[in-house]
Amino acid sequence: MTMTEPVHRGSCLCGGVRYETTAPLQAASHCHCSMCRKAHGAAFGSYASVRREHHRFVLGQALLRTYQSSAQVTRTFCSVCGSPLLWHSEGAHADWVAVPLGTLDTPYDTPPQKHIYVDSKAPWVVIGDGYPQEPQG
Repeated sequence: MTMTEPVHRGSCLCGGVRYETTAPLQAASHCHCSMCRKAHGAAFGSYASVRREHHRFVLGQALLRTYQSSAQVTRTFCSVCGSPLLWHSEGAHADWVAVPLGTLDTPYDTPPQKHIYVDSKAPWVVIGDGYPQEPQG
């Protein structure tokens, strides 16, 4: 079996969990839904997606915990420091995982393409970057 060279590497705050993607990240977005805001403790969560088979945890798998935040979405995080590490849906996009861009340790120079769930955004946030805004996802 041949190992594919990583395109991106990432880790949690404490460094106990590390992951790699073996394909470029796609469909970057800022999600303003209340679940992403709460999971990140921030105004929005910034994510990009990669096919599930191109994402792998390479260190700290025993530290991973999951939380089903809705009927379709499961979030994975580090049980030591609480860093969100990915989310996935069992719905129409079950072959994909979303990686929080803030956990990347390698450069990512493709800016997010859009803002999603802006109908749920924090009232104190003003979006002024010119990227498209979608009321839902």
